[in-house]
Formats: sequence, structure tokens, C-alpha cells
Amino acid sequence: MHAPRAEVPLTTDVFVQRFSATRRGARLARRLAAWQLDVWGVPYGAPLSEAVTLIVAELSSNAVLHGRVPGRDFELRLLRDRESGRVRAEVSDTYPGLPVTLAPSTHQDWGRGLLLVDALASRWDVSARLGPGKTVWAEVDAPGHV
Repeated sequence: MHAPRAEVPLTTDVFVQRFSATRRGARLARRLAAWQLDVWGVPYGAPLSEAVTLIVAELSSNAVLHGRVPGRDFELRLLRDRESGRVRAEVSDTYPGLPVTLAPSTHQDWGRGLLLVDALASRWDVSARLGPGKTVWAEVDAPGHV
């Protein structure tokens, strides 16, 4: 795990919201992520919006299913670099266990979500956070930017 996140540059847009650690909370996180991207000028249905929305859906679902601690919420944090167009999605929960990536050949109906994140994201990892738990983050580079 890496150190807590650094200061946010002035050229970065930020959206932060806490959600109940329920399926409804995960669904709301996904919908608000798509809405916020549209507000930032990344329209619904654009490749960047689709990728980030799917990543948020998977990370939020993982926070609810595998990172849930009774009585604790999870947090979604979106950051958009206005210069490069890159979007970073961070989902923090209070469960100390680290996420597990299963092999594609595993014959289970669950556990392959991080493979989806890996396929959609330019990079992703797990970071320490202040307080209990961890932050799973993923960045998606904007098409057409270097």
C-alpha cells in the first residue's frame, strides 16, 4: 500500500460524497459519478464517461460486498485534471483487508471485477488512508490527450 494522497493541484476538479454501504449506495455512487462527469464536460456515453462509470460501479460494489463494516459508509472521490483530462476515481472503505484479484480461469460467478478495472483503467492500486481501511483508486487517461 502507498502513502495517503497528496495535495490536490489547483487545476483539478474534485467531487467527494459518502454513501451508505448498501447496494443502493453503490448504485447512487455510479449514477452520481456519471452525472458529475457530465457537469465537468464529459458527456454521458463518451468513452471516458463509460470507463469511469463502470470503474466506480465495480469499486463501489466491492466496498459494499467485501469492504463493508456495519455502521460505516464508503466514500467516492472523483478528481479530473483539467489540463490532461485524466479522471481518477477513489473509493474508500473502513475494512482493513486488501482486495483480491482472481485469475480469469476461476470458475466462480464473482471475484473478477478488478480484472475489469484493470482492463478499463490506465493504472490502479490500493492506498492507505487516514483512519481504518483503504482506498482503491483507478485513473483513466482521456482520449486525445497525451
